[in-house]
Amino acid sequence: MRHEKGARLLELARLLASSAEGLSLDEIAERMGVGRRTAERMRDAVAGVFPAMEIVEDGRDRRFRIPSGLDGLFQAPTAEELAALTAAAEQQDRQGAHARAAALRTLEQKVLSAMRASARRRLAPDLEALLQAETIAVQAGPRPFEEETVLAAVREALKALSTLRFRYDGGSQPGRTREVTPYGILFGRSNYLVAEEVGSGTGPRNWRLDRVSDPEITSRPSDRPEDFSLQAYADESFGIYQDDTEDVVLRITPEGREDALRWRFHARQKVEPQADGSTLVRFRASGMRELAWHLFTWGDRVEIVGPPALQDMMAGELAVALRTHLGGRA
Repeated sequence: MRHEKGARLLELARLLASSAEGLSLDEIAERMGVGRRTAERMRDAVAGVFPAMEIVEDGRDRRFRIPSGLDGLFQAPTAEELAALTAAAEQQDRQGAHARAAALRTLEQKVLSAMRASARRRLAPDLEALLQAETIAVQAGPRPFEEETVLAAVREALKALSTLRFRYDGGSQPGRTREVTPYGILFGRSNYLVAEEVGSGTGPRNWRLDRVSDPEITSRPSDRPEDFSLQAYADESFGIYQDDTEDVVLRITPEGREDALRWRFHARQKVEPQADGSTLVRFRASGMRELAWHLFTWGDRVEIVGPPALQDMMAGELAVALRTHLGGRA
């Protein structure tokens, strides 16, 4: 128990050292999963071990942080953490995300170079065993495009709060130069820039990064809304495609119930077990075509209760597949 309490205090110390603005008492309680009084005791215990902890006045609130960071003695990674970092880099590489894979490998080198030689030698056997015993199953699908110069330009525009100009080989006028206000990047089966074309007034839309060329960061400031949330924007869609938002209701048969309870169709889904052993899954999203493609993999274990747009989309996709594969045999 004493060791467990010590580990929890070290976890809190790492949180306070990794936050530039510090954490309030309520945030400490939330991050550590404890009550406010326990959070106060933990904060005081950390302050006793790390006297460099400082208090930042934030209006009527107070925030706490360790500005000088923690000594390497308290920061040595475990074999499991290093193996997870290596696996993440390998997964990005296999998916074609070479720029992000390189960034993870650079981080891995920095972590290892900051460790003491004795700690590296101690971890080496366990790390080697984990790397040999774990691998990533490669799934079929498109390889996401990651042109380093394009990604670098998009990220620089996001950091500089500037508009971005590029030639776009897509849309209704392929090859036309566009100037956009960048909102963020969506990484997935394909990678997209979320941005609004300057002067269009249409709001953000998705631009395929593999169709972006000759990016140029302008000197014009961007006017991205302060209340825009990329996560909330992504949550509106089942996948990447953005279209009309629909109220989706799926009925999972009793045979597929166990899989449904372990599956997340949407970040804001509601799962309702039924008396007959089936399960209703409700959520609100756009991207009916991608959802129809996914539901096909469930076979006869799922029934689309609504909306009609999704039912029509599924029927249309199935009809196309039947015509293609059965031909005159239908």
